Amino acid sequence: MLMALAAKDEVVSIDWIADHYDISRNHLAKVAQDLAAAGFVETQRGRGGGLRLARPPSQIIVGDVVRTLENTTGFVACMGGREDCAIDGACGLKPALSGALEAFLAHLDQFDLAQITGPRQRLLHQLMPG
Repeated sequence: MLMALAAKDEVVSIDWIADHYDISRNHLAKVAQDLAAAGFVETQRGRGGGLRLARPPSQIIVGDVVRTLENTTGFVACMGGREDCAIDGACGLKPALSGALEAFLAHLDQFDLAQITGPRQRLLHQLMPG
């Protein structure tokens, strides 16, 4: 959704995104709500309404989006604060996964929406051939 909004650089309807990306409209509506609540997109109601980015693509960091929309604390049950594991304290899985997750997010922090979207015309051509 964010890539579509960055490529179009205008108000875009959820229906347009659903049609061009072949994604469920209901799913996109939920994602749009989460993105709006997090301040990544703005919504516009009424005729000609839809979504647009709340800030320039270069100011939307991919790692921030993942942290906001994904539950990274519950990768495994013991990372989510649950202490009912029979081998908690003796198992090395939690620190191993925690380090991997930190490295993953740190890598994503190196990219902004403008970088991953690439040239707008190329992306739009892919979505709307001919």
